[in-house]
Amino acid sequence: MAVVVITGGTAGVGRATALRFAKEGYDVAVIARGEKGLRETVAELQATGVRAAGFSADVADAVQIARTADSIEAELGPVSVWINSAMCTIMSPFEDIDPNEYKRVTDVTYLGTVNGTREALRLMTPRNKGTIVQIGSALAYRSIPLQSAYCGAKAAIRGFTDALRCELIYQRSAIRLTMVHLPGTNTPQFGWARNKLGHPARPVAPVYQPEAIAKAIFNATCHAPRETWVGKATVQSILGNYVFPQWLDNMLAKKAWSGQMENAERLAPHPDNLFIPVEGQHQSRGRFSKEAKESVISINSATPVRVAFAAVGLGALILFKKYQIRRKRN
Repeated sequence: MAVVVITGGTAGVGRATALRFAKEGYDVAVIARGEKGLRETVAELQATGVRAAGFSADVADAVQIARTADSIEAELGPVSVWINSAMCTIMSPFEDIDPNEYKRVTDVTYLGTVNGTREALRLMTPRNKGTIVQIGSALAYRSIPLQSAYCGAKAAIRGFTDALRCELIYQRSAIRLTMVHLPGTNTPQFGWARNKLGHPARPVAPVYQPEAIAKAIFNATCHAPRETWVGKATVQSILGNYVFPQWLDNMLAKKAWSGQMENAERLAPHPDNLFIPVEGQHQSRGRFSKEAKESVISINSATPVRVAFAAVGLGALILFKKYQIRRKRN
């Protein structure tokens, strides 16, 4: 039986992806910090009939992840797929983030991916077989305000992955490396991320259900393209940033600030998961199900025809937006 490892596998996209792989017949190992979330997730996975195990570890700690990787293979067998999904963020203007907070987001989101990739390679290299999946974001290409630490970490993952891919090609390795860039998703992170906005945080619309994202991640694992861009907004953001970066700077300065806040409400005191896990909120979905879409398009970024069609669609969208602006001015 094939074994998949998923970091950050007890909530949000990670948990939905773990369940998707379980339903496809994979044995599943999930890595997270919180014991309660691990127990609940493992029980849900085992209910599908597969073997599942949870391992408490902080992905930012390279020693913990090395020990955990050995424990996974000892309990479940050789790892076929390793998915780096663990992340944390802080919703705040840059000047309000202290150095320890910034470092923590970087350590978990970026170095956690590096640590996971190191251990995946250590396990897979002797067999010269396996797939490593990096969970990226549209924000790896097109940053937005109020999430500078997270955007920087996701961009760093992309840079790291591109360098490693070249090394694997040089070594003629059969290990596959793919990156999946996600759109706004309905996950619990917006309820437990550290928040200095004064208002509850929300994902930038359009928003998708994590189960739709998990399906795209599973498909990307099967085919292992260089990158997969999930969601129309992701495609438009990535291609638009190549063509009109300054226009996007100005647009996001106007729309993405308020677009990440629920301005009608004041933020109530709540625990956050930046340094310690928040128990009792470990589920796949967040509080945005009323608007979240159940299906999502995804494209292989290396498919020229699809990218060309996407570029045409982006161009048409931009022209339409400019037409709307002119009409308002007139």
